[in-house]
Amino acid sequence: MINNRKLLAMARKWQKLAAIGRRRISSPRSKLQRDVDECSAMVTVKDHFVVYTADQKRFVIPLTYLNNPIFIELLRMSEEVFGLPSDGLYC
Repeated sequence: MINNRKLLAMARKWQKLAAIGRRRISSPRSKLQRDVDECSAMVTVKDHFVVYTADQKRFVIPLTYLNNPIFIELLRMSEEVFGLPSDGLYC
């Protein structure tokens, strides 16, 4: 079991990083470029997996995080909070 302080610190750190990503200002793109970006967003980078949140945000996460005990504990906590089935995710 992971120390609660370490788990909370890691969760806060990830929230800060997510907030920084949301604050980025992007330049306006052409419609063609947006279409290309939307199509490529469905393809996952090698050695990564995709997690969708309850508010429909998409996160691409490296597979190596599955070996991290803090990340595993966060997944278990989210399973308890959001009631995901223990045999897998909804498809």
